[in-house]
Amino acid sequence: MRKNARSSIAAPPVPGAPLRTAASALRPHWALIVALGLFLLAGLPVLDDYGSSPDENTHRIHGAATIDYVLGDGDVILGLPNRAHGVAVQLPLAFVERALGLDDSRELSLARRLMTHLLFLAGGLFAYLLAARLFNNKRIALLATLLFLSHPRLYTHSFVNDKDIPFLTAFVIALFLIDRAFRKGGLWAFALLGAGVGTLTNNRAMGVMLVPAVLAMRGLDLLGAFGAEERKRILLSAGVFVLAAALAMYAGWPYLWGDPAGRFIESVAQAARYFILTEELFMGTPILSNDVPASYIPTWFSITTPPFALLLGCIGTGAFLLSCGASRRAPALHSASLRFGALAAACFGAPIAAAILFESTIFNDWRHLYFLWAPFSLLAAFGLHWLSGALPQRRARAMVYGAAGIGVGAAAVSMALLHPNQHIYFNFIEDRVTQDRLSERYVMDYWNLSLYELYGHLLNEASSTLTIQYRGETRGSLGMLAEADRERIRVVNPGLADFSIRAGRLEEDAETLRTIEVYNNALFALVREQPGENPFPAAYETALSLDPIVRSGFDLYALDRMLIYVKEPCESGDLRGSFFLRFYPASPDDLPAVWRWAGYEEARFRFLERGALFDGKCVALAPLPDYPVLNVQAYQFYEYANELYWEDLFPLDAAEHYAAYEAADDGEPDARAAFDLHLNRQARILTYAKEPCALSDVERKFFLHIAPERMDDLPQNRREHGFDNLDFEYLTQGVVFDGKCVAVLPLPNYAIERIRTGQFERGEGEVWEARLRF
Repeated sequence: MRKNARSSIAAPPVPGAPLRTAASALRPHWALIVALGLFLLAGLPVLDDYGSSPDENTHRIHGAATIDYVLGDGDVILGLPNRAHGVAVQLPLAFVERALGLDDSRELSLARRLMTHLLFLAGGLFAYLLAARLFNNKRIALLATLLFLSHPRLYTHSFVNDKDIPFLTAFVIALFLIDRAFRKGGLWAFALLGAGVGTLTNNRAMGVMLVPAVLAMRGLDLLGAFGAEERKRILLSAGVFVLAAALAMYAGWPYLWGDPAGRFIESVAQAARYFILTEELFMGTPILSNDVPASYIPTWFSITTPPFALLLGCIGTGAFLLSCGASRRAPALHSASLRFGALAAACFGAPIAAAILFESTIFNDWRHLYFLWAPFSLLAAFGLHWLSGALPQRRARAMVYGAAGIGVGAAAVSMALLHPNQHIYFNFIEDRVTQDRLSERYVMDYWNLSLYELYGHLLNEASSTLTIQYRGETRGSLGMLAEADRERIRVVNPGLADFSIRAGRLEEDAETLRTIEVYNNALFALVREQPGENPFPAAYETALSLDPIVRSGFDLYALDRMLIYVKEPCESGDLRGSFFLRFYPASPDDLPAVWRWAGYEEARFRFLERGALFDGKCVALAPLPDYPVLNVQAYQFYEYANELYWEDLFPLDAAEHYAAYEAADDGEPDARAAFDLHLNRQARILTYAKEPCALSDVERKFFLHIAPERMDDLPQNRREHGFDNLDFEYLTQGVVFDGKCVAVLPLPNYAIERIRTGQFERGEGEVWEARLRF
């Protein structure tokens, strides 16, 4: 009795007991702690080794505008081009920046990099926790973490990419919460999972794909449920999950507050068809970001992923399929590892299939799909688990683990050798030996991060002020320099600098001070220049001797395939945003192949890349294409404020159209409608003329249907319709000048019986029509 009484008395607290308890809990995971600690120690000293991405300032503005929107201090966010993006990361980052009073560009970048990199390491931690729970093997869990963290491209992005890397980490955490919720089965577990998926979607709208994935898994559980009570519990947990996801997403995404459904749909649509159009280089072929081939993502993923991880992921996928085939029960109900094998395979394959099916806008390798690394690394861990189980001998299993360690080590060595250019990693699938081979096939450094490395060499050239030629990407990386170093470097206009940064391999006569090379590919070179005479005062004087093509935000003059922009008086505030030019050719065949789908070629520049501000004047020079240009559309647009400052359209190489209008003006039209139609049967030309006329008169598409005398003259696919369809957009065939409009359409060479033409509004039908007999 006394013994029992003594044993029931609580022992007095022992100093240090909580610490010993915590140490006991962490002891089994000492290898993980060491690994994460080493990654952190390696990452802290290199925070400032990378240049700035062009997206960094965009995200910072978005976060700050969201805070102002929440506090009622303004609605600038409603005008931002990226207003529909989630702010699960940008909003906390903006709060931290304001709380710490950070305003220096370098301080802001370093703070963001530290937090983004810590999030990346957190992704490695949750990869470990998930793998340990799935496979009940600490070795496999540790290797899963090391595989996750040792992707060279992702490692660089873990510092400079505060959008895609946080989404990757949030995706891993969501997968962990899915496993936790389905193991526990309680309502709180599914509520937490819903909050995680809602936060994930608040980072990027594509996170919503986990909602149907979870509901599908819960539906499979419902099929195998026993009794009404269990089915009720499953349905209730699914409802709690959806509700928690919606509430978490809505609460943390202020932009949705005004119109939750409409603005979320806007975000999803923007994720699929992004508003920015870029020219890419893929396997040696120029392509546009909204017209990528189906092989784009699979190819980029294959050539930029460490080989051993790629091999393990393929083995894991195959092992999962074999395990499903060998299973007598439905795979999703058979085991946690098979359930998650199915989830991982779906999360990896479905986004790629969706991007191909919906022809999504994709650019910058597979950056927008970096989250695929989460399910793929899980499949790689599944492959490692299958290999270790398939080999019964301890020595064979040790060889598998040893090979995995070597594979991870090889990736780490590549990262060390490439530093600070790990973001340009390619594996041996591509030719990394032949000089400039990779740069001929792919855009290697799309964010120009490697430029930053050249500034250290530039600063060593002299102790006085240094002048360097302006490049749009140059200015972003300048912000990473210390304030004293930034003050030493002065950016000037082309031809006036002592130094310049040039792309690619240079001629031998260039005085190259330093070249950045990766895999024997020259990316950028720092070159000493011989400053010449300022070309802009002379261009200004030349422009004054000419008649302007157009007077708008700037006066534009054309001379020797060059556009001269002039504005007087002018201040630096007049130069905000980007200047755009769209060139509509006289012949579509003259366009570069990559632009033919659009019917025009587009160029964009910052003013100081092409111009100068002096004596209260602004002057810029923009080259024109070497092919005849029918129309030029020029405008100035400030992306961050979504503000169009000015826009104009003018003809350039349109002598044929001017002559056609003069000829049409001398004769009676063959038909009168909204446009007068003149048919030159000998030259086989149909001319459209209208006066007075404005751009609004030609915004609708024109239809032109040609009925031949013999149906056999029609293309095979047109014979069933009985006419040839030559519909056209006006700017590809016509011009607007001096209040007049004229379009010249060449007609087919076969014998024509009649012509039907006019304009139509999509979804509303014909606006006007006219008929002519040939």
